[in-house]
Amino acid sequence: MAVTRGARAVLGGTPTSPRPARMLWITAAWGACFVAIDWGLRDAPVLWYAALRALVAGGALVALAAVQRLPTPHRRQDWAWIALLGLVNVTVGFGGMFAGVAGLATGTAAVLANAQPLLILLPAWWLYGERLSLRATAGIAIGFTGLIVVAVPGGGGAGAGLSLLSAAALTAGTLLSRRLNDIDVIVATGWHLLIGGAVLAGLAAVTEGPPAINWTPLFILSLLFLALVGTASTTVAWFTEARRSRLDILTAWTFLTPVFGIVLSAAAFGALPSGWTAAGLAAVLVAMWLVVQAGPTRAAQPAPAKPH
Repeated sequence: MAVTRGARAVLGGTPTSPRPARMLWITAAWGACFVAIDWGLRDAPVLWYAALRALVAGGALVALAAVQRLPTPHRRQDWAWIALLGLVNVTVGFGGMFAGVAGLATGTAAVLANAQPLLILLPAWWLYGERLSLRATAGIAIGFTGLIVVAVPGGGGAGAGLSLLSAAALTAGTLLSRRLNDIDVIVATGWHLLIGGAVLAGLAAVTEGPPAINWTPLFILSLLFLALVGTASTTVAWFTEARRSRLDILTAWTFLTPVFGIVLSAAAFGALPSGWTAAGLAAVLVAMWLVVQAGPTRAAQPAPAKPH
């Protein structure tokens, strides 16, 4: 398993560009997730479905780590960072994503929930010295404009706000993942999914009551795809790239996620994008190109070393 062998690498030296083939696979899988979420929400409440996604994915990765006898963290501060990552990346990120899909058109939710490239640039500059170029700054402006154009015909409101909250949480999760660069990425990913999923399940029990789930073959298939392909494998790959790549270039790849999401949504539901949605999506793609092509103005610094 190539990801497993490469997953133990820590951020060091000068970060490089992400691997294109891996990023295309990740973004295609994430785009398909929005279609799978739309399917699954027909048979399950929002928060219970999000919790199941995280719990199944986390359980699979923790089991894989046990089979491979990967080292488990022993320090309290490591578990504190894993728990924080779970609360931010999973509890808030997944919860907002699923609720956003429930309140918006699938393609619109896919665009708004993948605003990471626009949200991560300033924190990456502040935390890791990844300074912005003029081209990247132009990409930010064009990208935000595109997101606004996409959100307006999709109805905006609570659904749009929840999707953007999800994007902010996932952005924070990517930044936090670098704090765990001395922990095996499979172990960290699995446990943060389990912790965040457990909290989501608790929130679901309080707000939605007992899990009223219709276990149809389509629901089971969508859940397994979301958990194993769209979460477990892609999150390990994403965190692996986050440890070795510039964050601005890495997250710019996620602009492709709504492209796949809208195309697959059109194929699955006949939901062709309107003129405004298409125009906003074009602006987002231009923003992606600008950020990816922008050369670094200064080599990024590795994540601060944690005391032993």
